Parts: sequence; C-alpha cells; structure tokens
Amino acid sequence: MTGLVDLELQEIADRLARSEISAEELVLASLERISSLDRVLNSFVTVLAESAIEDARHADRRRARGNRLGPLDGVPIAIKDNIDIVGVPTTNGLALPDRPVLPSSDAQVIARLRAGGAVFIGKTNMDEGALGGGTDNPHHGRTVNPWKHSHSAGGSSGGSGAAVAARLVPAALGSDTMGSVRIPAAYCGIVGLKPTYGLVSTRGVAPMSWRLDHLGVLCRTVGDSALMLRAIAGYDPDCVEAVRPPPGFDLGTSPPWPPEGRRVGILLNFAEVCLEPDVEAAFSNALGLLKDLGCEIRELQLPEYRPTPARLAGLLVSEAESAVFHEAAMQSHPEIYSSYYAGMLTFGSKVPGLKLMKAERAIRIAGHEFLRVFCDVDLVVSPTVPDTAYAFEAGGLPYQADMLAIANFAGCPAISIPLGLGGNGLPIGLQIIGKPWHDGELLAAATEIVRALGLHLRPPLRAGQPSHQLAGRTAGPDNAS
Repeated sequence: MTGLVDLELQEIADRLARSEISAEELVLASLERISSLDRVLNSFVTVLAESAIEDARHADRRRARGNRLGPLDGVPIAIKDNIDIVGVPTTNGLALPDRPVLPSSDAQVIARLRAGGAVFIGKTNMDEGALGGGTDNPHHGRTVNPWKHSHSAGGSSGGSGAAVAARLVPAALGSDTMGSVRIPAAYCGIVGLKPTYGLVSTRGVAPMSWRLDHLGVLCRTVGDSALMLRAIAGYDPDCVEAVRPPPGFDLGTSPPWPPEGRRVGILLNFAEVCLEPDVEAAFSNALGLLKDLGCEIRELQLPEYRPTPARLAGLLVSEAESAVFHEAAMQSHPEIYSSYYAGMLTFGSKVPGLKLMKAERAIRIAGHEFLRVFCDVDLVVSPTVPDTAYAFEAGGLPYQADMLAIANFAGCPAISIPLGLGGNGLPIGLQIIGKPWHDGELLAAATEIVRALGLHLRPPLRAGQPSHQLAGRTAGPDNAS
C-alpha cells in the first residue's frame, strides 16, 4: 500500500476510474503515512481519520454503481486550518477555546470539493492568523521542512506544503495573501498555484485581508494543480470578493503553449531584492533555458514600484483588516492569541486612517502599473523567494515576500514551480505570473517549462516513531478535537 502515496493526483483519478485501486486503500495509505511521518513533520493540526475512511467507502460504493462524482471522487486532500469544514474546528492558527464553536456549514471551496467526492483527510498547520511565512506556530508547534527538519517549510500554508512534499497527501488547499501558497511550494520543492483574484470563492475562509486574499492549491505537478483548480473555481454570487469571469473564460484543458516567440518579462525593480547566490544562479540558468526554448526575454521597469515598501504597505493593510476580523474574538477570548500576534492586531487597529489610505493607494498603484506590462509580455518570471528554506534558529528573511506580493496587488494568477536544489540540498522555486483570467495559459506555460527543466524532486524523508493511533490529533465525525 505504500506505493499509493507516490501516485500523482491525475494518475490516482485515472486508476480509480478504472477500478485498479480503491478510495479506501488510498485513504488508509495516507493515514499510515501520516502516522509514520507527521510526528516529526507536524503538518497536521487535526486528522479526520474516521470520517475520511467512511467517506472513502462511500466513494467506492458510488464507483461500484458507476456513479462517480468526478475525477477527485475518493481522493484524500488536506485543508489549511483557516478554511471551514462543517463540524470540524477551524483554529486559524490560534489556540482553541475551551468550548470551540464548530462551523455549521462548509466553506464554498469545501462544498465544491465535497460535491466532487473529495475526501478531507485533515486540517493543516499554519502561521497564527495566516500572518507569517514560517509556520512556527506558538499553539500548534512548528512544521518542519521534509528536506531538512531543522528548517522551515515556509508559510503561512506550511502544513499544506510539507504534507504534499512528504507524500502524506497528493494535494492540499492553502491561502495566499502575499505569497503564503508560493513560499511553502518553493521551500518544499513542489508546485503552488495562486489563481486570479476572485476566481475561487473565499466565503467560509478566515480572512487575513479581504483585499489581498486568494485561495490556492499545493500539488506535486502542474497538471495536478490544474485538476484541483477546475474543481474549486467558479463564481460565487454570495462571496463579496468574488469576481464574475469575463465572457469566454474557460478553465478546460490548458491550451498548448509553444514557447517559441513568447515574450517573457523580468522586473528590473526586483534587483533591489538581495538573492542568495544559489537562487540567483538558478534563476539565471532558467532565463537561459527560456531563451533556448525560443522565448524573448524583455526587461521591464515599473516607474513607481519598489518591492519592499510596497510589501510593507500590503502588510499594513493586512494588519488593519485582520484587526477588524478579530475584534470581537480578541475581546471575548484573548487567551487564544499569542502576545506577538495580539500585538500585531492591536497595532493594526490603531493605524491612522491617513496612513492606511496611503498604504492602500500604494498597493493599488503597484497593481495598476504591473497589469500594464502585459501589453508588452505574455508572462513575468522571477525567483519565487530570494532564499532557500531557512533554519529556524536563524530566522527568515524580512523581504521573503518582496517578489510575491505584486501578483496579489494586481490579482494576477501566479505559480511556483521547482527550479532545482541549492548547494545546501534545499529546493529553489521559480515564480511565473500571468495576466488575470489567463490561468489556463499560465498553467500551460508552467507545464512546458517544467518539461524542459526535467526535474524530479523528492525529499530524503526520515520516518518518525510509527503509530497507528494518531493520538491527540485525530478527529472523527463526532469527536473533532
């Protein structure tokens, strides 16, 4: 059964359709893998063992009747713990109060996955309130990188990233405000996709910033990311942040993307971001590869945009919006907040209106300037992050998200793909950004670039103490904890 965890999502879907494997086997293999490895990785906050097995059995019965709900029917998927699943606590990275209020309904993205038969294996660890880039959580512990356990898996969707990289699940959901899907993808050597703003409903997701939040997916291949996106995308009229797609928008099979003659942009503004030498060398090699494929590399300069001040403006807006969301809970349950995060929320609540409006204006201008570059290029590429995963004892770079935030400011789809390993044996990521509502083109381009790179990364995992009890972090349908 161990070999099942190595299957990619598309292959799982195909083999389930042919009845070569069963959903119950898949879920049991995933649970066994979690039991063996996650005591070290700490990627899950809650494991839904009982309900996952039962849901898998329902999927198998549907398949036996010839009534599969879709390609994800019976597939185990992990969910970041800021996304509501009915009857299961949503910690949002906070401590749970003594009597947690359980969600009475699914987030819209969960409802879509449930309608397609997906099996929810558990809720994954994250930074407190999604405000961070390292998943070193004061309440639920740190999630370690599958490649090197002394190093961060990234954040704030670090639990989802580690779980996918370690083959605990084939796919996971994350959220991305200024890079929180793409950072873990880069650090863990997997694929992280942030779709166009408003394409995937955020209703039922604890917000960090209504203005900047996107839901995304973490998978091991671009094709799997496309499969997940097709399952979760769709206009939600009840979501304030949803955006109706333009006429003719289609997320069907990604179109071919022959690279010859394609215009690929690089932002000269990113020269302000200090790159690790290995990251700089890997990115230079990637540009050489794109040229060899026939792409035209164009240098771009945004007149008003500076990465670090713009990212700090986004952080200020996020702190203020987070303070609005957490206001009532901060008063009624102050004990569930760490002093550090409570301090950030207090700061956000006291930001002067003039300063906040200046920050909002700065990110709007940056997003507007960035959208204009797509008159001259088809895609923009950069390193995902300026470093490889950092050691916890050293701490992360303050400018970790400097090359990521602008895709959120502009609402553009963006993807991080593996670009190789640094001299320290840790993964390096390549970010590709596309034009809004051209998610299919972005995925097609990423597919071609991944094929040209020819990489097959897999972390050198070390199992923890095997246990089949999953004690303390297991929740069935009636005993969520």
